Amino acid sequence: MSVLGIAQLMVVLDATIMNVALPSAQAALGISDSDRQWVVTAYALAFGSLLLLGGRVSDLIGRRATFLLGLVGFATASAIGGAAQNFATLVSARVGQGVFAALLAPAALSLLTTTFTDPRERAKAFAIFGALAGTGGAVGLLLGGSLTTYASWRWALYVNIAFAAVAFLGAVLLLPRIPRGPRPKLDLIGTLTASTGLFALVFGLSRAETDGWSDDLTVFSLVASSALLTSFVALQRTFARQGRHPLLPPSIVADRDRAGAFLAMLITGSGMFAVFLFLTYYLQTVMGYSAIRTGCAFLPMVAMIVVFSQLTNLVLLPRMGARVLIPLGMAVAALAMSDWTTIDAHGDYATEVLPGFLVLGMGLGLIFSPTIQGAVSRVHPRDAGVASALVNTMQQVGGSIGIALLSTIAADAAEDRLAGRESTPFALADAAAHSYVVAFWWACAIFSVGAVVVALLLRAPAQPASSNSLSGRRSRGARSRAA
Repeated sequence: MSVLGIAQLMVVLDATIMNVALPSAQAALGISDSDRQWVVTAYALAFGSLLLLGGRVSDLIGRRATFLLGLVGFATASAIGGAAQNFATLVSARVGQGVFAALLAPAALSLLTTTFTDPRERAKAFAIFGALAGTGGAVGLLLGGSLTTYASWRWALYVNIAFAAVAFLGAVLLLPRIPRGPRPKLDLIGTLTASTGLFALVFGLSRAETDGWSDDLTVFSLVASSALLTSFVALQRTFARQGRHPLLPPSIVADRDRAGAFLAMLITGSGMFAVFLFLTYYLQTVMGYSAIRTGCAFLPMVAMIVVFSQLTNLVLLPRMGARVLIPLGMAVAALAMSDWTTIDAHGDYATEVLPGFLVLGMGLGLIFSPTIQGAVSRVHPRDAGVASALVNTMQQVGGSIGIALLSTIAADAAEDRLAGRESTPFALADAAAHSYVVAFWWACAIFSVGAVVVALLLRAPAQPASSNSLSGRRSRGARSRAA
């Protein structure tokens, strides 16, 4: 669990760790304002577009081998990025991180799914994994701020070498070699269509954030993505009917509970990553916080996610089920968004920011563990990798959608607020705070509607702890054979 947890934390925190290190990297390497966003976007593009392929690769060559390959590749790309002397090298390294993260993330979750099959152990494992999925982004902000402040922006990349080395050693010593069963063939057409469609989607959303929704390249990318992903769905259905091996078997998403879990992860990702972005801006640009102080400001939310993830999976989930807990968590998250609609240009952390952090931590703690467990439950072992990849894809794509949509809304709100006013420091701070308030109202609506839709989609659950296709008795027998 420690080995898998380190890998999961490393993958998630790298989505945000460069956010606070970016200004220092920009100054050191002479990166232009128009190019700097690619240091963050490059990772998201490679990661989001290749996740389904990475999940299927773990099913093909083995999850342990894929996990080890992902660790070595991620560490190598991080070393190259940390030593980068120009913009092109840094962006290439970030692409490399995304490629190997796309191997590592689904391999880690599928290893968790197929290893922990005893009901009680499984509940603990998913509680830990869910907490890491929810806190990784905030930990990335704290770690990035600390390393940039006390060492160098380069250590925001070098630190991954230490994470990967510990995880690699632990994986070699602790992860058993599990014999592979019949291996599915790689769906080359589906892989190309899905990867290209996801790349176009994430790229289009990134362009929308920086260049607007009416930008020609933005429109072309989103239209192409829609066409490619629609074709992908049709291909997968055709291949399944013909008895071939689709990249994403339709049965994985046909189950209502799994579909509800995937949708919940998409919605939660869209709200969560956008909130991290806006609150980082608010704390630094309006309240004047340093990078490390901004990271520390997120710690109460991290603590609440950890506590409620454990409480949810070990106590609440067996009694209440995912159908109650996931919508409840989304409703609590909506409450946190509404709490932040009171922020203003003066800014007070204790009264305006901290309560929302505590409430959001509760909500995410209720969401993540049941969602991740529900998304991979009752999946055939040969498809565990691609099902795990789809969980990460939903979170990544959701984050891209949320950031692009809410950034546009916030920018329009700030422009309207400044219309006809002199651009004094207070007016700029007031416009920024107002734009975040508008974005938080929209985020509140997203979580509220999501709670209703997910509640209608999920069915009355059985005992979640025993939902895996393998029984606890078979798990104990497998562990005895491994020993």
